[in-house]
Amino acid sequence: MAANQVLVQFRVDGDLKNEVSEIYNALGMDLPTAFRMFMVRSKMVRGIPFATTLPETRVTRAEGLAAFEELRQQASDVPEMTLDEINAEIAEVRKNRR
Repeated sequence: MAANQVLVQFRVDGDLKNEVSEIYNALGMDLPTAFRMFMVRSKMVRGIPFATTLPETRVTRAEGLAAFEELRQQASDVPEMTLDEINAEIAEVRKNRR
């Protein structure tokens, strides 16, 4: 690490910070390390180190809720299964994989 270190501070939503910290902890690093990696990679690519394009289509909240309701209706026709039936189905799939 270079001798000329500076402190970088910024504000972010607490829930977002906690969720992202959990992700990086699972990867074996802390948040400051992840941000240093982001900055080093930004320097290497001379820009933001990931795609920053907008999606071709946008889904509105109403469209998302309508799609969710449609899927929920489709799922309501699925018969209930007991735990034994679920486990038997899983066992059959695992057996067929071998």
